Amino acid sequence: MTIEEDIKNVEDEIRKTPYNKATMHHIGRLKAKLAKLKEELQKRATTKSAVKGDGYAVKKSGDATVIMVGFPSVGKSTLLNCLTGTTAEVADYDFTTLEVIPGTLLYKGARVQFLDVPGLIAGAAAGRGRGKVVLSVMRNADLILILIDVFHPQQYDTLVKELYDAGIRINTKPPEVVIHKAHKGGITVNSTVDLELDDKMIKAVLAEYKIHNAEVLIRERITLEDFIDAVIGNRKYIRALTVINKIDLVDSERLQTLVERFPDSVTISAAVGINIEALRERVYSELRFIRIYMKPQGASPDMENPLVIKRESTVADVCSTIHRDFVTKFRYARIWGKSVKYRGQRVGLSYVLADGDVVSVVTRK
Repeated sequence: MTIEEDIKNVEDEIRKTPYNKATMHHIGRLKAKLAKLKEELQKRATTKSAVKGDGYAVKKSGDATVIMVGFPSVGKSTLLNCLTGTTAEVADYDFTTLEVIPGTLLYKGARVQFLDVPGLIAGAAAGRGRGKVVLSVMRNADLILILIDVFHPQQYDTLVKELYDAGIRINTKPPEVVIHKAHKGGITVNSTVDLELDDKMIKAVLAEYKIHNAEVLIRERITLEDFIDAVIGNRKYIRALTVINKIDLVDSERLQTLVERFPDSVTISAAVGINIEALRERVYSELRFIRIYMKPQGASPDMENPLVIKRESTVADVCSTIHRDFVTKFRYARIWGKSVKYRGQRVGLSYVLADGDVVSVVTRK
């Protein structure tokens, strides 16, 4: 029996098993087994692709990497051209993009790398249509643009499922679960909140992964799927933005229906350039950038060339970005801006910066 057949059998059993108190632990173990089988299928597909040399060598560059995902002919190449000025091949037939095409957006001082990858189709996570190598590239994204056709909104559900099956979790954070494996003592479960999962189900999932001795600490209410993700430990949690393309081809009533279904989306027409600037602004916002202005000692700050970093960054992050010697030789920094109580406040490496701060770093000679 192949691994694909094993997956289908487990999925069938889950679907046919009624969910109640008597069966919940059995279903929990089945879901853990299903996740394990899918993980094994992905590993085999990735290994097979590596042996064939079937992959994409993409070097990350700039301040962040945004990857556009969508069905063939949804308009990714046209959008890349609009956003970055890259000249990507555009045609009215499927699978025009056969390789990863990069482009760079310069916006508010940030350099954002965009990658146009071949279109995904249903079954991509299992390897259809070179889906495996495309999805492996996407695991390194800072932001995913889910591009859907205005006439085919159902594409969204398929794309999200393929991302999920590939171990990519969008617009969520890792579950607050800590698992410390031990050599003896069995399974002990502690939580700081009331849980829907009981100890028996948690132990059933761990047993599927051959974990029989461990301390489990859960700090938030989680689902069974969240706990399985925590056990597997290799999930990628990435922000995603839904973009609805080709809005110039529909009437206002249909567009309003789509906006109600996808309230956080950006509606555009890449072909005629509608709302492209709004999309640039939204991408910048989703990447959580802030701008920091450096001030050399005894000189005026450089307000023309900001240093672009992520929100919640520290003085240490700024120093690392400039040069590693700035960390090892660091003495203190002075800050001017809305993050400090007074102008020129003296701070250390762990100080968290805010947008617009002016930073002067003092190092040892």
